[in-house]
Amino acid sequence: MPGRGRCPDCGSTELVEDSHYSQSQLVCSDCGCVVTEGILTTTFSDEGNLREVTYSRSTGENEQVSRSQQRGLRRVRDLCRVLQLPPTFEDTAVAYYQQAYRHSGIRAARLQKKEVLVGCCVLITCRQHNWPLTMGAICTLLYADLDVFSSIYMQIVKLLGLDVPSLCLAELVKTYCSSFKLFQASPSVPAKYVEDKEKMLSRTLQLVELANETWLVTGRHPLPVITAATFLAWQSLQPADRLSCSLARFCKLANVDLPYPASSRLQELLAVLLRMAEQLAWLRVLRLDRRSVVKHIGDLLQHRHSLLRLAFRDGTAEVGTRGKEPPVWGQGQREGEVGNNSLGLPQGKRPASPALLLPPCMLKPPKRICPAPPVSTVTGDENISDSEIEQYLRTPQEVRDFQRAQAARQAATSVPNPP
Repeated sequence: MPGRGRCPDCGSTELVEDSHYSQSQLVCSDCGCVVTEGILTTTFSDEGNLREVTYSRSTGENEQVSRSQQRGLRRVRDLCRVLQLPPTFEDTAVAYYQQAYRHSGIRAARLQKKEVLVGCCVLITCRQHNWPLTMGAICTLLYADLDVFSSIYMQIVKLLGLDVPSLCLAELVKTYCSSFKLFQASPSVPAKYVEDKEKMLSRTLQLVELANETWLVTGRHPLPVITAATFLAWQSLQPADRLSCSLARFCKLANVDLPYPASSRLQELLAVLLRMAEQLAWLRVLRLDRRSVVKHIGDLLQHRHSLLRLAFRDGTAEVGTRGKEPPVWGQGQREGEVGNNSLGLPQGKRPASPALLLPPCMLKPPKRICPAPPVSTVTGDENISDSEIEQYLRTPQEVRDFQRAQAARQAATSVPNPP
């Protein structure tokens, strides 16, 4: 047969496949020379062309695993190729899937859990190699529920005893912001909304670092915080044209989904910026609000570390020191009124102490449901035991009466019955 190679002895191309034995052989029909005896790990026709076949594509692997595990391994490889991960990532994810599948709880799990297990192995591999991939992206590709995915993810990490580092926010910001459709002019994006990618990315990173320093990222999903920071960075670069744009419209222009908590993260970031603006003299007189403070984000980020220290850490101490200082203008009432008016407060009022820098879960703790008090079923007719009756005796006369009653009871029980 042409195309099968040539016989090494006679050079003939008439090579036939002899399948009389358990393993097929390639034999020359002219001289009878056995050209190849096949590879024991596979029966693919590629052997006829003298090409090696990887073990993962051979029948040798498929004979040792079940259909469910074969399907899961194929899904792991397909997901890695869709995400364009390096080959080493694919091998690591396959190894994690095989380790997890050895546990009886995973083998007997439902098909939905096994499908989520594919994404968990890929996500663990990406986290260990510092590859910027979010849990939400995996859930979107697998059409999986985020709560189910997160619970199975924690279960697999604990089951395999893996050390998974936390996600690098800087790399995640760069990857997530690169998907925004605001860096090139298009019919759907007006020219005044187009922004330079490097400027927007640099300011977004600074805002995300500010959110991280003020406990707005700890224990929360990172995408809503990054979305709110990107929106503020985009507005602050050209506030005159963009302050009228809402967060929902911004996400629609950027062609990204609006995370549900992003609005709350936006309000928390604005509150932090307002606290920082109160420490700058040229901004304190402007009486900024949540809308106008966006115009001065560049100045606030430039002095971020000192303003945070003044606003949250040293603020309480400064107020206490300021209250103990003697009046400068003297002891008269008129001078005291002038001092109060300089702070913008009525006479006799002290400035409020600044809030402490605490996590949001401590500033606004969730409401706990108080359990209902147990219903008392005491009616007053219950029998009182001898060990408890002593606490009800108060006077000496009651004690003597109780002793006489006990003695009479014992005498009555000790008298034998008459014949």
